[in-house]
Amino acid sequence: MSCTAVIAVTLVGSAAALAAARLQPEAAMAWNGFVTTIETRIKGELQAPNGFLALDFTPDAAEARRTLLLGELVVEQMSGPALGAPSSHAEHWRGAVFIQGASAMRIVDGLEQGPPPSEDVVRSTVLDRGPGWMEVSMRLRRKAVLTVVYDTDHIVTFTRESATRATSTSKAIRIVEVADADTPQEHVVPASDDRGFLWRLNAYWRYQDVVGGAIVECESITLSRDVPLVVRFLVNSIVERTARESITRTLIAMRTRFAQRGA
Repeated sequence: MSCTAVIAVTLVGSAAALAAARLQPEAAMAWNGFVTTIETRIKGELQAPNGFLALDFTPDAAEARRTLLLGELVVEQMSGPALGAPSSHAEHWRGAVFIQGASAMRIVDGLEQGPPPSEDVVRSTVLDRGPGWMEVSMRLRRKAVLTVVYDTDHIVTFTRESATRATSTSKAIRIVEVADADTPQEHVVPASDDRGFLWRLNAYWRYQDVVGGAIVECESITLSRDVPLVVRFLVNSIVERTARESITRTLIAMRTRFAQRGA
């Protein structure tokens, strides 16, 4: 039996692993503090005289840029403040991609029409918009050992920092789990029965013109239930791999949408 199959059997056989989970007030408060710390750091980086991307403020910034310009993605898990709340878990990742022939302004112009499709975004609809912002509804599919589908709403804001630099922020304002998705039995899971695999989702984007195109960088943070102790030693690596693969697919979708050869 494969490792994945063993994990799946362990999960299915554990009532604790699949039982509904509530977002506790202390976890929500810890998340708010977690977000504030990250956003304060980002604000400082954007105001710094040197550097713009988050990777510019790391020791291997020059090597990361060289890697990007060679056409490879740079994706890594970020270290930062601990969440410090029981029964909850935060994932914090950063990834970047070079998009040949693109520009920061053209990318933002395109994103203001709606997010590009990807394996994780089943469909999306712009619900409302105004100068520099929009509200977007998305159906998300997350797959690791289990496949979970969510209907989500997001507030997305765009800022043109200069003629060659821009930022955007996406914050989920509604996340509901969907059972039996895309079948006649499809229904929204009541909050009391939600399994807690995704409670919060924020993404912070930066776009910068470089010679030959633009670099797009995404910093993503999520809040979910903690992995039950009975399967933690098996599942943690799966959770991290899933987060890495999700941000990788998102960046590839951006490159596919905005590269000059495919625009």
